[in-house]
Amino acid sequence: QVQLVESGGGLVQAGGSLRLSCAASGRTFSNDAMGWFRQAPGKEREFVARINKSGGFAWYTDSVKGRFTLSRDNAKNTVYLEMNGLKPEDTAVYYCAADPVSSFSLRSAVYDYSFWGQGTQVTVSS
Repeated sequence: QVQLVESGGGLVQAGGSLRLSCAASGRTFSNDAMGWFRQAPGKEREFVARINKSGGFAWYTDSVKGRFTLSRDNAKNTVYLEMNGLKPEDTAVYYCAADPVSSFSLRSAVYDYSFWGQGTQVTVSS
């Protein structure tokens, strides 16, 4: 059974930092590209970042470029989202997701990802 478990969310002031983790089990972690999405109240789930299987390349949505860094440790079956310079508009539930499909192009749609975690709340106060 595939499990993705997010952690590291919380309440932080604007300008602060958080590091989210997503621990995977039940699959060969290094076979999957991993992504992070977020969903704010009343809004659709949106793409945040994606990292390829090896961890050698990552894509980011424009609003987080230069502030967020995605990395993975395949030995620990874990992916990390380092978030710096947080803004109130970053407030959302953050979800990690696994995509078994290899691609040289960005896959950023919710339906591209086959497995999902339960999410972790990030709240940024102004």
